[in-house]
This record gives sequence, C-alpha cells and structure tokens, in this order.
Amino acid sequence: MEIRIKDISKHYLFEGKIIKALDKVELTIPGKQIFTLLGPSGCGKTTLLRCIVGLETPDSGEIMIGDEIVWSNKNRINIPTEKRRLAMVFQTYAIWPHMNVFDNVAYPLQIQKLPKEEIRSRVVKKLRFVKLEGFEQRPATNLSGGQQQRVALARALIAEPKVILFDEPLSNLDAKLREETRKELRSFLSELKITAVYVTHDQIEALALSDVIAVMESGKIIEIGSPRKIYFDASHRFVADFIGRANLIKASIKSQTDNHTIVDSDIGTFYCQKRDFPVGSQVTLCIRPKFIDLHQERPITVQNIFEGKIESLVFIGEAYEGEIKVRNEHLMIKIQPETMLQKGNMVYCSIKPEHCLLVSA
Repeated sequence: MEIRIKDISKHYLFEGKIIKALDKVELTIPGKQIFTLLGPSGCGKTTLLRCIVGLETPDSGEIMIGDEIVWSNKNRINIPTEKRRLAMVFQTYAIWPHMNVFDNVAYPLQIQKLPKEEIRSRVVKKLRFVKLEGFEQRPATNLSGGQQQRVALARALIAEPKVILFDEPLSNLDAKLREETRKELRSFLSELKITAVYVTHDQIEALALSDVIAVMESGKIIEIGSPRKIYFDASHRFVADFIGRANLIKASIKSQTDNHTIVDSDIGTFYCQKRDFPVGSQVTLCIRPKFIDLHQERPITVQNIFEGKIESLVFIGEAYEGEIKVRNEHLMIKIQPETMLQKGNMVYCSIKPEHCLLVSA
C-alpha cells in the first residue's frame, strides 16, 4: 500500500523559538517495499513516522494511505490511529512483562473478541513465522532482546496490517545480536511483501535493510534512492558525508571528457565519475577510505596517483584503519589486515575514477 505525504509541516515552540521538526515534506513511499527514513538525531524522521501513524498531529499538509486520506488540514480530516490499518514496532518493544509470549501476541485479537480457536491458529502461525514456535507459554521477561523484538513483530503482524512502521527497533541490542536480527527482519519483511517504513540513524542498518532510503536533515528530505545509489552516487555533500565514512576535499572543475569529469584539488588532479558541473565551478570531491589503494612503488597507471605518508594505523580485526598525510590534507584510509605497511611509511596512493564522487560544494 502506497503512502503519499504532501506538504507536511510540524513546528514546536521551545524556549521562545520555533523549531521546524518537519518543513513542508513531500514524499511518496512505494507499496510492498522497505522504505527507510535515515538521518541524525533531531532531523525529524521519528516525528514524520508518528504523523503517519497518528501519534502526532501535523500543522499543515495531507497524508494518504492507499486511496484514503487519513489526515488533511485543508479538509479537516483526522482518522484515529486505530482506524488507519497500521502496525508499529517501537524502540522499547513494549512487551507486557506480566504476560507470556502467547498472550502478548494474541492481545490485539483478544480485544477484538475473536473466537478463541481463530486467535490460537493465528498466533501459532505468526510465532512460527518469526521462529518462536514452542515459546507460547514462556514468560516474556525470560526472553532475550532479540526474541522480545520478534514477539513485538509477531504482535504487530497479527492483525494483518497493510503497513508496518518501525521506530529504531534494533537500537537496544548489542552489536552481534543487532546484525543477526537485522538479517532476520530483512528476510521476514521481504517474504511478507507489505509496506514497511523504517526509522534509523544507523547507516549500516539502512543500507542492509532497505529497498529505498530517504535521507533527512533539519526537517527536510535531502535525497532519495536505492542503497547503492545513496552510497556510491549521492548528489549532496551532506548525504555523501553521512552515509558512511568519507574524505571530503575541496575541488574545482577543470574540464570534461566523454567519460570523466576532471578536477583540480589541493592534493592533485583527479579523473572522476562524470558529472554535469560547469568548468570552473567549486565542488566537493568525495573519496571513501576503502577505495584508496596503497603501493610501495608507483603504479603504472597515470590517473589519480599521489604520494603520502602514513600518519597512523589501527588494527580493528577485519582491516587496518588510519590516516595518510598528502600535502596539507589528512585522508582516512582502510586497508587489508595482512598489510606489511607501517606508520611512517611513504607510499603511493591510487584511486579509480569510478570511486571519485563529485557533489555540490
């Protein structure tokens, strides 16, 4: 089910100042996909989610879920949350500690007073789906964080909603459990084929889970695209910087060829991905640390080669992370763990043109 958001604004008054939590947001969330709202704390992503579900009231605009207008300032429409046919999974899970797993999942059906056999059948089916079959009588407080999250998911799905919304649901899990649950959640949602709206500030989570990502800043949607598009081909400096680690270098457009845009920067001339910037314009050269290749001897290629000195290297298990000084710039690097390079080594650096991204200054 598609969600259309038109000109949604939400302002708060704080210490005598107006805070624009949402600033004329225009957005279409496609049906049957995992759509993620990604951005730093305070950018408005949770406020937007709460407006969709009906827990916040916008100041202006319109929200449509499918063909139904659920909120409209102009038309004075405000459909209550319980009638919007949505489900929501919260950051805190909201599992009732005095109930067992079965009753937690069954609760939405019990308050509808459905027949007991129908409730049992649907609960068993949903627990099987989230891999908690046999946990029906287990006290909710005896579950791990990942299991509690799956109970919350089963309870959200039990009423068979058309849209399910997630408000940073994995933030309370440790790193390893977060990764495992992320994989499970992606599998569950892909199999369900329903519309999922997911809020997070975690870039890896967004890249791993999403079909589409919308990056937010200061109450606005800055950029929308697939995970690969957002990571490899961002159009805005903020997005390139926020979605993963990046070296951002001031540059100016030198010339254009059929295949590349050539720029001058403080660390040299670079052949980059083709971008339609006018010659002479100021831009930002974005280079991911993992795409800087280090060599002890000068490579044969003549494009995008520069010398530098390794200033630091830190072993993190899967790689070495560090910095390399090139003229007056310090660039982040990430290299293979079996490297023999050390702090203080002079090296040649090479970067393929397709890994040199140009964004607005």
